[in-house]
Amino acid sequence: MTTHLDKNPNLYHRLELRNLLQESPYQAYVYSYPHKTAYRPIEPPISLSELWSKQDKNALFLYIHIPFCEMRCGFCNLFTTVTHNEDFVSQYIKAVKRQAQRVKAALGETSFARFAIGGGTPTQLPIGGLEAILDIASETMGADLPCIPGSVEMSPETVDKDKLNLLRSRGIDRASIGVQSFIDAEVLAIHRRQKSQQVEDAIALMRKAGFPTINIDLMYGLPGQTVDTFLYSIRQALQFQPEEIYLYPLYVRPLTGMGISNREWDDIRLACYREGRDFLLAEGYTQVSMRMFRAKQSTTFEGPVYCCQADGMVGLGCGARSYTDSLHYSNDYAVDAKEVREILQVFINKSDESFAYANYGFLLDEEERQRRYILLSLLSDEGLSFAAYRQQFGTDAIADFPELSQLISLKLANLDNATLRLTDFGVERSDTIGAWLFSDKVQQLMQTYELK
Repeated sequence: MTTHLDKNPNLYHRLELRNLLQESPYQAYVYSYPHKTAYRPIEPPISLSELWSKQDKNALFLYIHIPFCEMRCGFCNLFTTVTHNEDFVSQYIKAVKRQAQRVKAALGETSFARFAIGGGTPTQLPIGGLEAILDIASETMGADLPCIPGSVEMSPETVDKDKLNLLRSRGIDRASIGVQSFIDAEVLAIHRRQKSQQVEDAIALMRKAGFPTINIDLMYGLPGQTVDTFLYSIRQALQFQPEEIYLYPLYVRPLTGMGISNREWDDIRLACYREGRDFLLAEGYTQVSMRMFRAKQSTTFEGPVYCCQADGMVGLGCGARSYTDSLHYSNDYAVDAKEVREILQVFINKSDESFAYANYGFLLDEEERQRRYILLSLLSDEGLSFAAYRQQFGTDAIADFPELSQLISLKLANLDNATLRLTDFGVERSDTIGAWLFSDKVQQLMQTYELK
């Protein structure tokens, strides 16, 4: 493989990956592209009917965002609030339904391949509210929930037998629980109240409810945590034989509880990650990405298959994002409690007509679509298939982005059967590689974004 970077020394300097590897691999999570802090107001607003008329709607992802939690974790920078009462929650659900009616009218005939309720903590809703959200998905949007993969996020404090049974009866097959640690002192250090016995009781209820897939989120780099205590939490999780386990590094970010404290944590994250990864691989799990580990799964679904690199997402709720080929859009974003509450109130007060337009987001040109495809492919175990890239864009990935050759020279990736896959070293530097792939435009927008 050859590189053409010497033709443009300024480009080479900007894209020098070797220097980035000398920094901490834990700067910020990279899941998708572009980052939401690159979104800006869209003038004039774009009609959803016009936007979605150009999009393939045969295999969409339906996502509904619930912005409520019982407490704010010290590391959390999600769009969520702990300040809400029954009336406010009811108003929010009514607004989501009004939004769904307008969005469905704009979409027309669609087929959903995947469904998720996230947040926040969806199971923070009363059972009637949870049922109303499921009704919006199935009756208003037309998602055939029993026939597609469906997931819901929950916390130990909100696991309830009746809610679990409702979710299973409506076809939800995956339950994901944020545990972070099975050691009480470690979770207390990140401003959580849960006790390990409460966590174990909650997971037992989830298993008893019959979810085919249970995911347990754990976190490493917590205050006072060691490699041994992290491995202890993994072993405790494995007692429940979860189909999936996510291992998240602790990132201290602006405007979060820990970010405000401005303390510096002893960075043992890399050691915890490597030991945790090796342990899970030895236990028969497969590593899907830097964070995700999966056991052998038996659940299969007939029908359309969602491809995150190419297919669209329909997001409902104040904090949800929607994706088409050319536009990613959402509502405004904030972390600060007062700002979140104000944005939520604006969402609740929106007119029906305003839900039919996208007015805040990011327009993707051809290069941005290519970058997104490469990033999402590389950061998963499937890797970047040059043939699939050519089929999608009609061009050669290396010719379009010659800097990709640095991944091989720095032993971050291997090329096998025309597929570029990250090495173990590359996987543990996923967030560095992901941010390195961001365009100048996206990086500038992120740097000039005003934190709220």
